[in-house]
Amino acid sequence: MSDAIKNVLFLCTHNSARSVMAEALLNRLGTGRFKAYSAGSSPTGKINPYVAALLEKLGFDISGFRSKPWDEFAAPGAPQMNFVFTVCDQAAGEVCPVWPGQPMTAHWGFPDPSSASGSDAEKAAFTADVFRMIERRIRIFSALPLATLSNLEIKTKIDEMGRDRSGA
Repeated sequence: MSDAIKNVLFLCTHNSARSVMAEALLNRLGTGRFKAYSAGSSPTGKINPYVAALLEKLGFDISGFRSKPWDEFAAPGAPQMNFVFTVCDQAAGEVCPVWPGQPMTAHWGFPDPSSASGSDAEKAAFTADVFRMIERRIRIFSALPLATLSNLEIKTKIDEMGRDRSGA
């Protein structure tokens, strides 16, 4: 795989939490190597408030984030993706659009911050735990020496990352 910047799309049903965190993280950790996007099959139209608060606290500029449909990335003129990752189990089971360019795909399931219960502090702590899980996976992915690996090796590695439940 070449050294050109790789486009990565993170998908989740509502595009309000996990996919947004993954997009933010990869754009920060993969600067110069990756351009991340996120979308959902049934977007809520807003970012989870606990996710927004956490990202802002960690210094992410969230002004450009919005919950959007994945169809935007299958439309003519959309950026061509190199990788598409589902980050929730529900989206992994849905029929996705046909992505131009035949990107590599993998499922990286994470717990849903929107399902957290308890006090505001407990919900915020749960969201922070999920963020750390996603960050671990993004750090591993962004460190892969893509230019020196075959497509089969890359696909094997991204699939293995999705099966690794030690951090997720």
